[in-house]
Formats: sequence, structure tokens, C-alpha cells
Amino acid sequence: MTAVRRRPQEPRWDPARQISVDHRSPVPLYFQVASQIEDAITSGALPVGARLDNEIELAGNLGLSRPTIRQAIGSLVDKGLVVRKRGAGTQVVFNHVKRSLELSSLHDDLTGIEAHPTTRVLVNEICHPPEEAARALGLSEQDEVLHLERVRSARGEPIARMRNYLPAALIKPGDEDLTERGLYQLLRAAGVRLHAAQQTIGARTATDEEADLLDEPPGAALLTAQRITHDHTGTIVEYGTHVYRASRYTFDLTLRGNT
Repeated sequence: MTAVRRRPQEPRWDPARQISVDHRSPVPLYFQVASQIEDAITSGALPVGARLDNEIELAGNLGLSRPTIRQAIGSLVDKGLVVRKRGAGTQVVFNHVKRSLELSSLHDDLTGIEAHPTTRVLVNEICHPPEEAARALGLSEQDEVLHLERVRSARGEPIARMRNYLPAALIKPGDEDLTERGLYQLLRAAGVRLHAAQQTIGARTATDEEADLLDEPPGAALLTAQRITHDHTGTIVEYGTHVYRASRYTFDLTLRGNT
């Protein structure tokens, strides 16, 4: 009787064994851990349904504190890559489609489709941040930030009002710079390496001021987007709150189901 030869199974990707952290690196420890787990998920080494060790075990195996591991796992939860399940631990729920896609600004996107973007600068100032922006940037309300507000138009028609807060030392653009170039272009030109962002999309009605700026009737439907952007070291470099005309703008997302 001929024996059936079984293909050897590939070893399971084990965070406790395969994550390496550098305590001397300026990159935050939680970000080092989260990035390596994210890479394993996107490569398929950690497939949908895979479970991670609990926080106490993972912290002990990696020689890190439990709050550091909790922050790393929390960032993966925020990205929709894993979920915490009572009695089942942390489980991978989403597997990225690998494709060439980089962080882009609205200016970049409109330029790419030849929509001839133009910009009207409303605010360009150094100031103390409001509470929400300070919290998002990890700063205090006594720190200084660059506060920008602009209206972006496409083919001569306003489509978005954008409000951004950045650490004051990053860039010092003039109004002409903001008119001619996108914010992310200016950041990259200053040597900032954009790495990742968390974005929340919602909807609400326009205030009178927004309706006037966007050429919409008061109470018109608006799409909203809040974004927190990190550089390659995990440092937060931008907090943005934007509103878009729902009659002129849509977010196009690709969703993938389990098969």
C-alpha cells in the first residue's frame, strides 16, 4: 500500500517569537509591535481567524509593559484589522489586499483626474490648538500648532472645506504655497515621510457658514472626514477635519468579503 505523502504545514507566525523591538530606536515601542503584526496580516502570515496571545502573555514574551501591548493592539483594532472577543482573545478579522496605494491629499486626487484643483486660503496661522486638536495630536493646549483652513474647488466649483492642525515646527507655508500645492506635497518636500492614517467618515448637515462657502443651501447634506496622520516613526503629524459636498463628492471604497 502506497503511503500518502502529506505536504508539511508552514509554521504558524508567532508574534512572541517573530516580533523584534529596539528599545534604542526613536520609534515608539507600541508602533514597532503594531507595524510588525500589521505586516504579518497584510502578507497573509496571520490569516483571517488567527488569534493572538493575550496581552499579558505577549507583554511577558516580548519584555514589554502591558499598556504598550494594549496600545499596539488598540491601534490594530482602530484600523479594523483585529477585534477583541470576550473569551476568545484578539482575532484577525480583515486581510488587506496588497496594492500600490499611498496617502494622498484631495489636491493630489483631483490633479490625478485632471479636475484642475484650485484653493482659497481662509486661515494660515500659528496658534494654540483647541482641546480636540490638541488631544488628537498628543499635544497640550499651551503648545503651538499650524492652523490651516481652505476651500478646495474642482473645475471652478467648490467641493470641500478643509481644516488642518499640525505641530508648528513641521512646515511654515505661505498662502501661495497652499494655493499651488497640496498639504501632503508640502510635508513630503519638507522631508516628512507619511506612513499611515486613521480616517473616520461620517455625514451631517451644513451650517450657514459652510453652505455659503460651498455654494449649497443651508442644511444641505455634507460628508465628513476626520484624519490623524502618522509619519514613519509613528509620530502624529496632522489632524484634519474636512467637509465635502455630498452632491458633488463621494468616497469610493473597496470592500472584500470572506470566501
